[in-house]
Amino acid sequence: MADVLRNAFVYPPYSVFEDVRLVTFGFCPQHDMHTSPVFKFKFRDVGSATPTDENRDWVGTYHRLLCEAVARSCERMHAPWLLQSGGKDSTTLAIAIADTRPDVACITYLGGREENEVDSARRVARELGLRHEALVCSPGRAYDRYLALVPRMPLLTADFALLSYVDLATEVAGHGGDGVIDGLGSDTYFGAPVSSRQRWLARLARQWPVPGRMAELPVVDRSFPLCFLLGTLQMNMIERVFPGSRFTDAEVDALFGRPISRVSRKRLNLFEDEIAAASSDWEWRAMSLSIAGSTGAFAKGLYTTSALSLDAAYPFCDRALREWVHHEVPQSQKIDPVSGLGKVLVRKHIATRFGHLPYVMHKGSFRFDLCGLAHERFDVVRDHALRARDVLPGAVDWLDRNRRRLGNKYHASKFYLLAIVLPWLVQHRAGKAQGEQAP
Repeated sequence: MADVLRNAFVYPPYSVFEDVRLVTFGFCPQHDMHTSPVFKFKFRDVGSATPTDENRDWVGTYHRLLCEAVARSCERMHAPWLLQSGGKDSTTLAIAIADTRPDVACITYLGGREENEVDSARRVARELGLRHEALVCSPGRAYDRYLALVPRMPLLTADFALLSYVDLATEVAGHGGDGVIDGLGSDTYFGAPVSSRQRWLARLARQWPVPGRMAELPVVDRSFPLCFLLGTLQMNMIERVFPGSRFTDAEVDALFGRPISRVSRKRLNLFEDEIAAASSDWEWRAMSLSIAGSTGAFAKGLYTTSALSLDAAYPFCDRALREWVHHEVPQSQKIDPVSGLGKVLVRKHIATRFGHLPYVMHKGSFRFDLCGLAHERFDVVRDHALRARDVLPGAVDWLDRNRRRLGNKYHASKFYLLAIVLPWLVQHRAGKAQGEQAP
């Protein structure tokens, strides 16, 4: 649980259960996950393939392999839905889906005021002849749907798109869908370009023991940039790659009422040698993101669809597609050496069907109204904090102390983590106490 509050996911190969381990990306199933897990990044030297024939039909081969990946990953589904963010990955998937599974329906989430992917996604679906629906975020509705799933959710992650995913997947199930198609998985082998902002954040992540509660000082507590900076200073470089604003080590210790954050931080040691051996900054970033991806980004979909009895398809994880991209596609088709833009081949594939799309240049996501959640469900979360006081004795104090600060997304992000963790704790501890089989 300290992992979840510090990072929004549990460090693999661990899980929220002490005796359960997960063989996730980078680990070998032949190794004992309890005593000798070894992390090795599968796509080292991404883009090292350097074919001399730059005139090969890279786009045509990519399209064929992506279509085959869609067909294989969705073969058990009779009514699949594409989670269509309007970004590069979902747009290139939609093109392949139109040629392979034109029965697929698309659904786009309008999660907040920061960006609106709906217009771009709707245009893509319309021009490809695919059905399109949109779902506007209602934080209270999404959270109530999460609470309904908690008893059937086998493990736990607090990925910052979890509630969006729960909202979308519940909607899909309500419309008769039997599976969702998710565009995760290609960053590890296409590479993850590093922006100047990300480089600066990495430099600012100094793991400094900043005095406690500085982010709660007057003026500072209302400024997201200042709070974000204070949080970053207390992380290390790898932890800063993980998405979102999370609880600091001092706050986690206060929530538990004992020093536990150092145990969580120590788990990062398993990955440090491999990440330190990265041959480029984008490979370093891809490795770091893969840690959060396996028990965070992927887990949110797997746990949610399991609870709803839906299938989940990840076409970008298809072996034939990913091995071809990794071993044969040259670096120039992955990351542009001049502009630094990533997924060059994907952009070219999209350009065969569309011109400029706003969220092809700037990636969309299933954003969520964090501040709205705090406003609409504070009392519900506080009630769960009271019921989980024996595990997180400091949660009620944190909630009461910071209630007036939850209009700041930095503090609202931490509220979100508690909103995810507390009801899961209460529900699963109650089930165990009643003698139910633990998942």
